Amino acid sequence: MAEVIRMPRLSDTMTEGKIIAWNKKVGDKIKPGDVLADVETDKATMELESYNEGVLLHIGVDAGNAVVVDGILAVVGKEGEDFKSLLTEMPTSASTKEEVKAAPSMSQPIQSENNLTTNDDERIKASPLAKKIAADKGIDITKLSGSGDGGRVIKKDIDNYSPTSADRKETVAPVINFIANGEEGYTDITLTQMRKTIARRLSESMFTAPHFYLTMEINMDNAMLARVSINDISPVKVSFNDMIIKASAAALRQHPDVNSSWMNDFIRRNHHIHIGSAVAMPDGLIVPVIKFADQKSLSQIAAETKSLYTKAKDKKIQPAEFSGNTFTISNLGMMDIEEFTAIINPPDSCILAVGKIKEVVVKKESGFDVTNVMKVTLSCDHRSVDGAVAASFLQTLKKFIENPVTMLV
Repeated sequence: MAEVIRMPRLSDTMTEGKIIAWNKKVGDKIKPGDVLADVETDKATMELESYNEGVLLHIGVDAGNAVVVDGILAVVGKEGEDFKSLLTEMPTSASTKEEVKAAPSMSQPIQSENNLTTNDDERIKASPLAKKIAADKGIDITKLSGSGDGGRVIKKDIDNYSPTSADRKETVAPVINFIANGEEGYTDITLTQMRKTIARRLSESMFTAPHFYLTMEINMDNAMLARVSINDISPVKVSFNDMIIKASAAALRQHPDVNSSWMNDFIRRNHHIHIGSAVAMPDGLIVPVIKFADQKSLSQIAAETKSLYTKAKDKKIQPAEFSGNTFTISNLGMMDIEEFTAIINPPDSCILAVGKIKEVVVKKESGFDVTNVMKVTLSCDHRSVDGAVAASFLQTLKKFIENPVTMLV
C-alpha cells in the first residue's frame, strides 16, 4: 500500500522545513536509507532519509518551497499504484483543501540538478547538499571522487575530504558598484528558516516574558591564574567560557528556582542542568547544549563545547545537540563587548550575557594597582524568577568564578 511521507520535526523549534533540492524523481526506486531530499530547518541543512521501500510516485512540493511540519512531501508505493484518493482523504496542515485536491494532478517528475559543469565542459555528478557544503567550505568539488550511485559526490564525501590549500577555490567577494550621483538602492535578503525562527521565537520571548536585568562585576584575577594552571594539565584547552559554564552549572545546583521554565499554568523546576552556549552563525544564532554540565569536569566541558561549536559551524549538528537547554549563556567578550543584555532563550527563565575581561585601575592600601574585571548581566523572566532569587544566584556565581577551586570541590 502506498504511504505518505510527511515533513518530520527535525528540531524542537521547527515549524516548517524548506526543500533545498530533491535527490530523487518520480519513478525512481526507493529503499530505506536513501536520501530523498535536502531540507533546510531553522538550525541546519539536513538530509531527509527514506524509511520506505518502493517507487517514488508523487512529489508534493517543488524545491525551493517550505512545508510545515507534518505536511505532505511525497508518496512512495508500488509502481502504477493509485495514490490520488490517498492524498484527497488525508488533508494536512501543509495544504488548504483546494491544494489537497490539486495535489493528485501533480504527477510530473520533479527534476533536481545534480550535475556541476567544469571549465572543461565535463559533467560532475553531485548532490545539491554536497555542492552547498563544498561551496561553504571553499572546496573544489571537481577534485573529489564520489561514493554515491554512479560516482555521485554526496555529503559524506565532503565531510571526509581534507583539502590542501591548492584544492580550495579562491573566494571572490561580491563587488558592489556605487553610483557617483548618489542614487538610492537596497538589497532584499531572502529569509532562511533559521532567521525566521529566530525572529519568531525572540519576538515571542521579548513581548511575552516580562524581562528584568541584573548586572554584576566579577574580579577575574584568580580565574586567570587558575586557568593557566588548569591548562598545564588539561588534555584539552579550557577557555574562560568553559569556566563560566561550569560555574553557572554549580550555581544553578544551589539555586534551582533559576533553573526553571514558565509553562503558562505552572512553573517547571528542572532537576537536570543543561547549559546552552550561543554560537554566532552567518545565518543567525544556534545554541548547542552541554547536558548535565554540573556533573562534568572542566576538561570534559571544554572538549564537548569545542566539538559542538565545530559541528554547528559546519552545519553537522544534530537536533539532540541543540535542544533541551534549561539555562543559556551568551558570551560576546571575545568581540570586545564590555556589557550587554540578552533576550531570554525559551523555554529557559534566564540567560547570562557575558562581557569581556578588562584591566581597571583600583586603589589599594599601598596606592594604586591594576586588576581584571568582567561584567555579566542576567536577563530574567519575572513570571518565574524574582529579583532576590536572581541576585542570590549571581552572588553564588561570583563566588565560584572569583575562587575557582570552590566549584571543583
